[in-house]
Amino acid sequence: MARESSQRSRPRISSSIELRSRHVTTPRSGADLDSQQLILGIVWYVVFLFSTTCHEAAHAWAARRGGDPTAYLGGQVSLDPRPRIRREPFGTVVVPILSFLLGGWMIGWASTPYDPRWAEAYPRRAAWMSLAGPGANLALVLISGVLVRAGLAAGVWAPPILPHMGQVAVAHGSELGASVALLVSVFFTLNLLLLTFNLLPLPPLDGSGALPLVLGDRAAAAWLRLMRQPAMGLIGLLLAWNLFGPVFGRFYRLALQLLYSGGSIG
Repeated sequence: MARESSQRSRPRISSSIELRSRHVTTPRSGADLDSQQLILGIVWYVVFLFSTTCHEAAHAWAARRGGDPTAYLGGQVSLDPRPRIRREPFGTVVVPILSFLLGGWMIGWASTPYDPRWAEAYPRRAAWMSLAGPGANLALVLISGVLVRAGLAAGVWAPPILPHMGQVAVAHGSELGASVALLVSVFFTLNLLLLTFNLLPLPPLDGSGALPLVLGDRAAAAWLRLMRQPAMGLIGLLLAWNLFGPVFGRFYRLALQLLYSGGSIG
């Protein structure tokens, strides 16, 4: 978010997407389950931090290309996550950990500074800056999707019987294969989630920042000024949170259909 600142079983794609990560194993002791959850949480957090860093670095890079060096001068055109953590510790550390503990998946945020005078003077450049972040998430979705398809084609992975958050591929026996399948699955799901959420056309999300591409100059400038009002950001986030579940469910089902190319829909 840019701120002013062998035989394979066919997957069944559920008609309702539960935003919860599940992990099915044979019965184990409580200590084993705790260590397994810890490892899973670390995987989710590493993927979250890398994906968010790519997202924000893309914003900063696009802003610099468009003539605003604010984020670049602040060290934001980088894959180093530390500037993001320092700028948004609550969104990059506290909220992701809490969301995983409560729901088994992660959400959070970071931000990239920009000059609002530049955005108002060049609203279309600012719109491309807004789209650059979700574009980075789309690239990570495509890369992880290609890896899943390659694993399925090679026979080392198979589609799960019921795909869910954090598991879009399962390995045949190998612990290493299972670990890689988990990592790629989380990359695919989390970046699809970040892509979908950020493209909602509601302030302060990136989808609202992209609207000047389809507005006239005066309307675009007025829209950018309106977006900077704190009340609009709060209202937009409340609406986005309520709309996101159904919207993401549809996008997730479509993505899984494309990923498996022929999986049946339940």
